[in-house]
Amino acid sequence: MPKPSVQYVCSSCGAKAPQMLGRCPVCGEWGTYEEETTMPVTVKNAAFTRQKIQTVPVRLHEIEVTEDSRIDMLSGELNRVLGGGLVPGSLVLLGGEPGIGKSTLALQVLMRMAERKTLYASGEESLRQLKLRAERLAGNPENLYLVADTSLENILRQVADLQPDLVVIDSIQTIATEAVEATIGSLTQVKECAARILQFAKEKNIPFLIVGHINKEGSIAGPKVLEHMVDTVLQFEGDQHYMYRILRAQKNRFGSTSEIGIFSMQNDGLREVSNPSELLLSTQRDGLSGIAISAAVEGVRPLLIEVQALVSSAAYGTPQRSSTGFDARRLNMLLAVLEKRVGFKLLQKDVFLNIAGGIRVNDPSIDLAVLAAVLSSNMDIALDASVCLTGEVGLAGEIRPVNRIDQRIREAEKLGFKRILIPAGQAYQANGLSIEVQPVKKVTDAFRLLMKQ
Repeated sequence: MPKPSVQYVCSSCGAKAPQMLGRCPVCGEWGTYEEETTMPVTVKNAAFTRQKIQTVPVRLHEIEVTEDSRIDMLSGELNRVLGGGLVPGSLVLLGGEPGIGKSTLALQVLMRMAERKTLYASGEESLRQLKLRAERLAGNPENLYLVADTSLENILRQVADLQPDLVVIDSIQTIATEAVEATIGSLTQVKECAARILQFAKEKNIPFLIVGHINKEGSIAGPKVLEHMVDTVLQFEGDQHYMYRILRAQKNRFGSTSEIGIFSMQNDGLREVSNPSELLLSTQRDGLSGIAISAAVEGVRPLLIEVQALVSSAAYGTPQRSSTGFDARRLNMLLAVLEKRVGFKLLQKDVFLNIAGGIRVNDPSIDLAVLAAVLSSNMDIALDASVCLTGEVGLAGEIRPVNRIDQRIREAEKLGFKRILIPAGQAYQANGLSIEVQPVKKVTDAFRLLMKQ
């Protein structure tokens, strides 16, 4: 009987070592090495690890692609992120924080596809628990099949017999294969299960959606090779204390990674948000200081973001700098620009910044709105509620150009704003616009226009 071999694998980059290391010499991460047990390939388990497939090269122009090359998920937001629908035979990995709604999204997608035969394989919940969650989502499709099993061989056997149009596996960390002798959730099991699912999906031309856990750093748990093996990696983001969720494509072989989908978590499941700008803006902001509206772009979608700031005297010796939904290091840089280029001293004051709605924004075009909100709170002067701002702020205090300026202007006009401040010298189409566009070169120029009320 051959003995299993033990090695240590870095969960961040996949580097291998014969002994436990504190720091990975390849990627430099600390505490990422985990034990991996590998069984030698024998006659008994060779059928699980190796399958010979007879393939021949085909010319590119000889490959036929039918019109129905994508599966409609019956969800506009999900179809947008996937690039127009789900490609048959593809492998999609869905990750996110615990309780964010990954399983709800996966089950809800299958319940909407009532005309297609689908299979939901769960290694975390029993059939009774899945039935209770389906009743909460208010649906009972006849073509939805459920199976509660942790054996990959049993799940693939059910898929081969059933021949569904879509399979969901929840989750990859709870599934084990008999090909390797390792604990469920280990690096070996996750890698081997993903490889077998990928091979099965390509052979049978059946798409798979697998749910993955994340680690404390926020990345997909397991070996890094898992993200390289799949065709699409989707990240479900959001704050559990807020209702809004954002679905991003970190990797997509069949579409763009710049699209995002926005959902709202309700009692009866996830609902699509077709116009998120109206929901992210509060209706009662007149007369309140420390609030500025910015025209941002998430992916390729323009959004109007409400930036809230609070500046108060420091209660302790060291002033606090806190931000929610915005990069704290960038906030410190903008405060330094405000002090150096504008002349406002905030050394002895606490600064708190919040992006309303619980979403996180990485678009640098909201820099101007951040400074305007901080200045408004510091002076306790409310900004005009009909003014919108967009522009990246440089270290010299200049307003730098941003992309998709036409979409930002039209989004602000659609929601009833009267004025919008944009970077000077940026070309835009002003034909038929009812909103006043005011170009600004520096931060001081923007503040002069904002204070003329």
